[in-house]
Amino acid sequence: MPSDQQSEHSDQPLDSLDARLLLLLTDEPRLGVLECSRRLGVARGTVQARLDRLVAKGVLTGFPPALDLAAMGFGLTAFAVLEIAQGRRQEVSDGLAAINEVCEVHATTGQGDLFVRMVARSNADLQRVIDEMVDVPGVQRLSTSIALSTPVPPRVRPLLERIT
Repeated sequence: MPSDQQSEHSDQPLDSLDARLLLLLTDEPRLGVLECSRRLGVARGTVQARLDRLVAKGVLTGFPPALDLAAMGFGLTAFAVLEIAQGRRQEVSDGLAAINEVCEVHATTGQGDLFVRMVARSNADLQRVIDEMVDVPGVQRLSTSIALSTPVPPRVRPLLERIT
């Protein structure tokens, strides 16, 4: 979630039932409203109202499938720090979004201006992706690191468990 949206929603914390519902859907995203209500011990209407509120608040943004990119043939994950020309963040972001292997782009403080997570099929394929990124108008310099492993994968469970 972009940082400008984070502050917009920070004054509306989740309660224990919200957190328990989100934990349930994190573990089993294909559960229906009725089954969620049964497992949580609350009315179906309560679960539906909570889901609607979480969507309206921007907390729950969808139910995408969890994909293993390596199993899809993209066994290499890399990160890049980009330095860009001043005032061209949107243009560069749009150019990066047009590269299929670019998974995420974050505007950052510190060294560089943008932090990018990308995937590739091989080292040669990574070089192709890097070349595409360097060719985006406004990109001045790029530094890349290859991920060797992911000891802590993306997660939200500890944050939700703290609320319950």
